[in-house]
Amino acid sequence: MIVPSLFTVAALLAAKAAAHGAVTSYVIDGVAYPGYQGFSPANGPPTIERQWSDYNPVLSVSDSKMRCNGGTSAPLSAPVKAGGKVRALWSQWTHAQGPVMVWLFKCAGDFASCDGSGAGWFKIDQMGMTAPPLTGTSWGTAVVMAQLYWESTIPAAIANGNYLIRHELLALHQSNTPQFYPECAQIVISGGGGKSPDASYLTAIPSYASASDPGVNIDIYSSTATTYTCPGPAVWAP
Repeated sequence: MIVPSLFTVAALLAAKAAAHGAVTSYVIDGVAYPGYQGFSPANGPPTIERQWSDYNPVLSVSDSKMRCNGGTSAPLSAPVKAGGKVRALWSQWTHAQGPVMVWLFKCAGDFASCDGSGAGWFKIDQMGMTAPPLTGTSWGTAVVMAQLYWESTIPAAIANGNYLIRHELLALHQSNTPQFYPECAQIVISGGGGKSPDASYLTAIPSYASASDPGVNIDIYSSTATTYTCPGPAVWAP
């Protein structure tokens, strides 16, 4: 009988973790910010990113971890000008089929008392499938897989304030088994135009989509669909 060594077990666990991914750093208005190092938090610097529990996906659209992958606080925040750029970076990503969605939530006060609850989330960016087939690589997550980052523009007309920015990758490579990978960071927007999205763009997380939503529950291998609609409301583009 062969007994696996501790090294072998550790390697297998590392390989399992490497099958997934999380945002691990940011570049905001040209300034680099370290992200949360979930497997060695004591060795990481203070971060703007809300602590996530692990690389593993959230498997239910109604799971409370959908909001920020279980993260509830971060010690720092990053300033960004309205119209500025936010780039989220992944250390690795391996799934080519699925959408990328970027959300904001305006906090009513300070970050310590802001948990992202209520129907205040709205999209500022997304990319689903840009060309068929569903099993191909013309997807938002394929872009992340290729370049290991996603960059979005903060709307120039947005109201100033404290916001959570949420990057969500939805991996669809397993039939009817959606895998959600959400992370949140804390940003302070200034120089905006004072506008906020109306109710048609706002939703709560979790519950922005149902488990039966065709953008969530899909078999990309048997479906004959030639288009794909990202779950949740439309992107707010004032």
